[in-house]
Amino acid sequence: MTEDLVSVGKVSGIFGVKGWIKVYSYTEIRENILTYSPWILRKGKESKLVEVIDGRRHGKTVVAYLQGLDDRDKAAELNGWEILIHADQLPKARVNEYYWADLVGLRVKSIDDIDFGTVEQMLETGANDVVVVVAGERERLIPFLQGQTIVNIDLTAGEMLVDWDADF
Repeated sequence: MTEDLVSVGKVSGIFGVKGWIKVYSYTEIRENILTYSPWILRKGKESKLVEVIDGRRHGKTVVAYLQGLDDRDKAAELNGWEILIHADQLPKARVNEYYWADLVGLRVKSIDDIDFGTVEQMLETGANDVVVVVAGERERLIPFLQGQTIVNIDLTAGEMLVDWDADF
């Protein structure tokens, strides 16, 4: 698979007896994951391209019906598979909005020109998102508050400028 893939969720179980799957969606509006067909399902080194035929929100999760997946046993085999799409399937981010996948890997520097390392991942905490920055054994958790702790993001240069104390 190519490097332009973005993880948008994972198969979290089965739903009913006709081959529907439960999906844990990473998209901000959970059911938006259904609009990004086709999906690339991946587990380990194995991957497969699948078309989403139907789906809907079901409580806190999303359920989906995939082409050719018409029984419960086949659906159960997909449990735990990661759901990926090509980055160009996503709408273009608006000004000052970013996809988490675009932030991972950015070099993080403080306004005092201290190199904090790179963005390893983003966390959703409920109150605000958090940037996980790693340099060697050192890990920093920086609140993702644009205009406050996050001063500037330059995707072209691959850098994030933060107003954060080096001792934290």
